[in-house]
Amino acid sequence: MSQLLLQTSWLIPIYCFIGSALSIPWASGLVKRTGPRPAAYVNLLMTLLAFAHGTLAFQASLHFADVTLKFPWLQVADIDFTFWIHLSSTTLGVMELVTGMSLLAQLYALGYMEKDWSVARFFTLMGFFEGALSGLAISDSLLLSYALLEMLTLSTFLIVGFWYAQPLVVTAARDAFLTKRVGDILLLSGMVSLATFSGTLNFPELYEWKETANLSPIVATFLGFCLIAGPIGKCAQFPLNLWLDEAMEGANPASIMRNTVVLSCGAYILIKLQPLVALSPIAQDALIIVGAVTAIGTSMMAIAQIDLKRTLSHSSSAYLGLVFMAVGLKWTNVALLILLTHAIAKGLLFMCVGAIILNTNSQDLRGLGGLWSRMPVTTMSYIIGSLGLIGLFPLGGFWALEEGIAIFEAYEPWYVVVVLFVNVLSAINLIRVFRLVFLGDIQPKTKRTPEVAWAMAVPMVILMVVTLLTPFLMTSLALLPPIANLRLAGIELVASGVVGCLIGALMPLSRSWSRPIQRYRRFLQDFLAYDFYTEKLYEITVVAAVSTLSRIGVWVDRYIVDGLVNFVGVASLFSGESLKYSATGQSQTYALTILMGVGLISGCIIYWFIW
Repeated sequence: MSQLLLQTSWLIPIYCFIGSALSIPWASGLVKRTGPRPAAYVNLLMTLLAFAHGTLAFQASLHFADVTLKFPWLQVADIDFTFWIHLSSTTLGVMELVTGMSLLAQLYALGYMEKDWSVARFFTLMGFFEGALSGLAISDSLLLSYALLEMLTLSTFLIVGFWYAQPLVVTAARDAFLTKRVGDILLLSGMVSLATFSGTLNFPELYEWKETANLSPIVATFLGFCLIAGPIGKCAQFPLNLWLDEAMEGANPASIMRNTVVLSCGAYILIKLQPLVALSPIAQDALIIVGAVTAIGTSMMAIAQIDLKRTLSHSSSAYLGLVFMAVGLKWTNVALLILLTHAIAKGLLFMCVGAIILNTNSQDLRGLGGLWSRMPVTTMSYIIGSLGLIGLFPLGGFWALEEGIAIFEAYEPWYVVVVLFVNVLSAINLIRVFRLVFLGDIQPKTKRTPEVAWAMAVPMVILMVVTLLTPFLMTSLALLPPIANLRLAGIELVASGVVGCLIGALMPLSRSWSRPIQRYRRFLQDFLAYDFYTEKLYEITVVAAVSTLSRIGVWVDRYIVDGLVNFVGVASLFSGESLKYSATGQSQTYALTILMGVGLISGCIIYWFIW
């Protein structure tokens, strides 16, 4: 029975798609008498079924050998597109993370979106979202993974633009879609190149081809850049990082998924592509540079934000930057550890954010304060989520970052410096937010803020427990040894977290948030608050280039293409008007004209050949 559950665990993503499909009658308005809530119950039931099946299959995977399934899709001539599915403790563990977070997020959404008129449409999109994510976890084919990434891009566009009556939401959905398309198109170019060079798109066969691949440095570099472009867009890494910040305009239950498992699945694909990216040392160096710039830059951006959701979204990009660095240094185990711990802790933090926004109708840090006595469960959830993120002993974030520091401190000390610096900045940011939101005087928007209802409180409590038990979960996934001793790296990490907490607790904070008089301080504040002016960088580079090419195309179309067509038309008109006066009606004249024309053409042809 256990082996059967393991071999049929590839059906888990289909459960999610079935739930989404069954919700369409309510989402489209075909069924109105029952209201929209049955769509939520259908998706919750299918997600619960997927989670239960995944749990049993994961337990079976610990006792049985890995399973590889092959599903032929297209076999014509020398084209063979066969989808491979790999079922192991790691892939099933990742899929369990997806379905578990989706289950909690959907239960959370029952309370958060209780009065929303289009809740059925939201749950339909969430089911589609979950199905694509679950399929990515077990896919062992680059072609299938790319198809699921495209589904993920589409579902992100639809979920971010869920409240489409708001102009900012429409802009955020558009920017998120277009930004991801940049990475997806480059990834498609790399995928086509790989299929041409290797003749396959299945990861095991690609790894075998890689051992004997003989590519020129230029081709290998181009291929490496194309392969990392897709994950850069999916994981909101510099310079494609602004979409995640803008996507915070969407509903918060979707933000829980987006800032946890969506970003993690983009990095998970990068981990699978790492042996192929290693064909180019330049591409690996680019991966490390992009990760370092994003980790440090977005950590600094987060401290300058006054929007509650945006400050945490920048933090998500920062931790994924550490993952990119670990992959670039060929240590995927550290990357998996950071992905797991970040997803759980950040999911808990975004649940706290949703509870605050729902009860105060505000996400402006300047208008919040004094919530610790009114929302104790939310306060405790924020504290545990923050401790699990900044690497304080003995929670999961500590073991993930400590493992990376212990590995790289001997021969890559700069990685240790980046990790410790990002940890300090993250601690400063989280303590700053805690002081502004939960401490201090009660503000007008926080006078009447009761604790959230059970539908939102239960997922928060469950995720609190999971955050506390993350080290045991990491051990069961064989990502950590059974007994981990506290090494020097752990002491350095704890010290950095404590320093960051002290700075965040002692730094002066003002709710007025006035602009400083000194030019250098004002420039620094604007530079961080406006995301290093990345949007301006877009405007003077990509947007300006597209606009210029568009104007050139319009000019060519108007004055060259249309001019040529109009010239032909006018010439035909005048020639026709001129020839009508030479029509005498005498057949001798017509025959003479034809003979003269044929003779002229024949003479030109003879002259051409002689010449």
